[in-house]
Amino acid sequence: MFFKLLITLLTISIIIDIILKFKPKSKLALIPINYNLNRFKNREEIHCEFEIRNFSKNKETMIPRLNINCEFMDEGILENHLIKKQIILDDGVCKKTINNYWQTIIIKAGSSIKIKYILNIKKFFKKDSFIWLKVNWQNYGHFGLINKENYFLLNNYQNIKKTREIKNIFINKGISAIAIKTNILGSFDNPIQTITKYCEDIVKEGDILVIGETPLAIMQGRYENPLNIKYSFISKILCYFFHPTSSLATACGMQLLINKIGFTRIFFSLIIGFTFKLIGVKGIFYRLTGAESSLIDDISGTTIPYDKTIVLGPKNPKKFCYDITKILKVESAVVDVNDLGGVKILASSNKSINKELMRFLKNNPAGNDDQKTPIVLIRKKYF
Repeated sequence: MFFKLLITLLTISIIIDIILKFKPKSKLALIPINYNLNRFKNREEIHCEFEIRNFSKNKETMIPRLNINCEFMDEGILENHLIKKQIILDDGVCKKTINNYWQTIIIKAGSSIKIKYILNIKKFFKKDSFIWLKVNWQNYGHFGLINKENYFLLNNYQNIKKTREIKNIFINKGISAIAIKTNILGSFDNPIQTITKYCEDIVKEGDILVIGETPLAIMQGRYENPLNIKYSFISKILCYFFHPTSSLATACGMQLLINKIGFTRIFFSLIIGFTFKLIGVKGIFYRLTGAESSLIDDISGTTIPYDKTIVLGPKNPKKFCYDITKILKVESAVVDVNDLGGVKILASSNKSINKELMRFLKNNPAGNDDQKTPIVLIRKKYF
């Protein structure tokens, strides 16, 4: 009887996974390419370039509407300082300036277009100020009509060495932590290039470079606007089984996990996790569902302006460690640390440093709030 019930549940869950996987959806992606800040005597000009790519192999998709708005988050309302803004569309054949009206365009399967956004403002782009771009656009096709809103941050990254701040933090008599303050980071910031610029003339032989998993994920573009998440009734049911403070206790947070690992794995992990919980063993669900489930930070879970988004775990942190170690010639690690003494090493360039880091990072020298010190160098003192 139990075996039959198990087979039935497995069959139903697999069918649900198939339905969710093949449900019609838009495969358009808005990808940031680069931006440049040009300074003039009485103004500043910002050039941002995006690509919209259709990842579908056989379905074309239309964009009936697209508009870009922006604001300063810590310098007042941007519109009061705006001189001019301009959108230029490049479809590979010709470039066209968009003047107040977006003409519906079609993006064929496997193809893409580029968009350049030019912003002219009065000159006051200061050290800690940043611009928060909001791209409002529509996708139209076999899946229906979808409204999307994507966020991108522009910071004053060109003055890294002039504006960065360094804070020395005592750990013990033989070890200190050097916390490096950064601008608020965004998906326009290449992780390897950005970390290298902040550290290249500070790092010393024997240091261990540590970066938080959330800033790395943000630079990789691993954050989602809840408005863009099409949650199902299944995610609304499953989220009820989690503690109210969990990032999986909302339909959007749960839907992201379903999208990543599937309903079947989540469903059976819940059953097994609940069974173990009855005998006093906790955390089995997160072990069975892997790092993706424990690294999702729902809205309000990170610093502004990303507190309006859901941040996922970083992509391929092991490769990041190898790449940054190769450039800076020091060991490195990607970590998840909280103020309660919890330390999780997601990846490191050398496993031999993991135990030391668990001990050194227990007091969370980088901080979790608005310190803006996602990079920490662990340095041994030599007497």
